[in-house]
Amino acid sequence: MSSRLQERLGALSAARLKGMRRGIEKESLRALPDGKLALTPHPLALGSALTHPHITTDFSESQLELITGVHATAESALEELTRVHQFTYRVLASLGEERLWVSSMPCGLPTDETIPIGRYGSSNVGRAKSVYRMGLSHRYGRRMQTISGIHYNWSLPDVSSEQYFALIRNFRRHAFLLLYLFGASPALCASFVAGRPHELQPLGDGSMFMPHGTSLRMGRLGYQSDAQASLAVSYNSLEGYGASLQDALTRPWPAYEAIGIRNLGGDYNQLGTSLLQIENEFYGTIRPKRVIHPGERPLHALRERGVEYVEVRLMDLDPFEPVGINAQTMRFLDVFLLQCLLSDSPADTPQEIAELAHNQHLTAARGREPGLQLLRGGREVGLADWGIELVAQCQPIATALDAANGGTQHADAVRAAMAALQNPGSLPSARVLAAVEEHHGNSFIGFVRAQSEQTRATLLALPFSAEQQAEFERMTEESIQEQKRIEAADTMPFEIYREQYVSPARLGLGRGRMAVAA
Repeated sequence: MSSRLQERLGALSAARLKGMRRGIEKESLRALPDGKLALTPHPLALGSALTHPHITTDFSESQLELITGVHATAESALEELTRVHQFTYRVLASLGEERLWVSSMPCGLPTDETIPIGRYGSSNVGRAKSVYRMGLSHRYGRRMQTISGIHYNWSLPDVSSEQYFALIRNFRRHAFLLLYLFGASPALCASFVAGRPHELQPLGDGSMFMPHGTSLRMGRLGYQSDAQASLAVSYNSLEGYGASLQDALTRPWPAYEAIGIRNLGGDYNQLGTSLLQIENEFYGTIRPKRVIHPGERPLHALRERGVEYVEVRLMDLDPFEPVGINAQTMRFLDVFLLQCLLSDSPADTPQEIAELAHNQHLTAARGREPGLQLLRGGREVGLADWGIELVAQCQPIATALDAANGGTQHADAVRAAMAALQNPGSLPSARVLAAVEEHHGNSFIGFVRAQSEQTRATLLALPFSAEQQAEFERMTEESIQEQKRIEAADTMPFEIYREQYVSPARLGLGRGRMAVAA
């Protein structure tokens, strides 16, 4: 551990360490017992996907997103996430046999155009959300958008925007370690890659895999885009990041201009024809974030008030955990993010940005391959060696967090990570492949169907009080009423709303607001 890192760690008071906060957003497809995508609308009993604080949809009408509030401990965040799951499963059970698909890589999908995109009602903001998703389907195809994951939102008190960007640069440098330790998508249903070039190997009948893969979701088959690959976004400062994003949000892109904003029948194809329709379209392993005011663009909020927290976006759903993640994983993320914050963080360069993309793709596809070499500063370095180095730097940070919070749980999480680096067979990606091959006849769908059914039974069996049920039913009803209020208050024609929303004037400092479409 460097003396500077030790010094910075020593300067953190126990009170500030205890001020660390985290929250979770977890996506899952709704699936049928046979492993096919459920094509039913978002259940009304779950409330309005536009306005419910904890239950919404992601890209697809069939893709739930379950959201916690902000929490002081990993346990309390998990408890809330579990309660949201319990209510969701109870609603699904009351309506039939649908269940949540517990893998990041999708269930059996229908033809691309029949995957339903999210619907949010007749208000301008609701229509804009659907048009944005229509744009994604034209630009990238709907299959890619059905990939699901967990987003981990994290903050520490009194961290400046400059410090958050230093954290982000280090996170991107070291993200391979999280893909290696927690990647859980080494296989997929062959229907996902039908008609697409890929490097996967066949596994049984109807499945494909990478023998040493960790997270196909974060590899070349996942959230990738040739257009976005042209963006070498720098994270050296809020100003530079904002300028990169502004350019992508305002630069016309010929392929998207060819799609057009509307089709011949007058229906909307997309919100705009720039490289990015809105900020959320920019894919990355981590994002700087700020809570937005009603009607504010995310970039405007960042420029106006600075970074408030970071959103970690590379975590796969863990199919062996009932809600997709456990407390030990969350504690390792807390330690890892603190290590990224406290370590020296030199400026990134175009060469390093290219190197990081190389490392990400290599780790996603071949991370458990013995002796795998990554690039660091133009030189080859063993993934395992570099990982051991990073985890060793995390140990004193875990000790400090345990001293502030009591117990040994952060140190335990770091010890578990070190053990996993030395025993690749214990990793979630290896366990998935072992279960697929040993118990499910090499069928990825068969494995996830069984895990999804077991998860459903586990969550339905947990105690859920009448008070908890009543509280969720109240939120359902309030969200439906709130959507109706928004719809009743709309007076602006949608085309004027759209033009104003995508206007470059909305991205700068000190400018106006309108309902957000993300």
